Amino acid sequence: MAYKKLSEQIHDLSNPQRSDAFVKLFREAVRQGKFEAAYMPERFTMPKEFSRRGAEGTYQRDAKEMLFEVTPEFEAWFEQTNRDLAATRRSGAVKPSLEAVEAGLVDFKAMAAETRKKMQASYEKGQALGKSRSRGSGTKTKAASKRK
Repeated sequence: MAYKKLSEQIHDLSNPQRSDAFVKLFREAVRQGKFEAAYMPERFTMPKEFSRRGAEGTYQRDAKEMLFEVTPEFEAWFEQTNRDLAATRRSGAVKPSLEAVEAGLVDFKAMAAETRKKMQASYEKGQALGKSRSRGSGTKTKAASKRK
């Protein structure tokens, strides 16, 4: 069986700036039992460079070294994970617009259902508020007129 260190595997990533995310996903996969790995006593420096807000320069973080068995399951997991990490990250949800709906980026039916739900909730809230005011104001008026 071939064994490999996590620090060596990180060098095979197509985007080294995603090494922190890879380590998280690697540990999660080990926790779930997708493949076997063991902690080693040493630490290694990740290739990702972090920057602090409001400060100049960058720094790097260390992670605990792990040793794992290179199996076909691991190879398949690594290929998929590497592809996912290399893909450009989308920043948040797509803003609803005519262009987004026409391009199919936003589901119009889901958007309409959400709108209907919000409108119904708003209507019910208004009805409940009106009912509470009509009940509450009647008692206050009677009590105020009795005091006079």
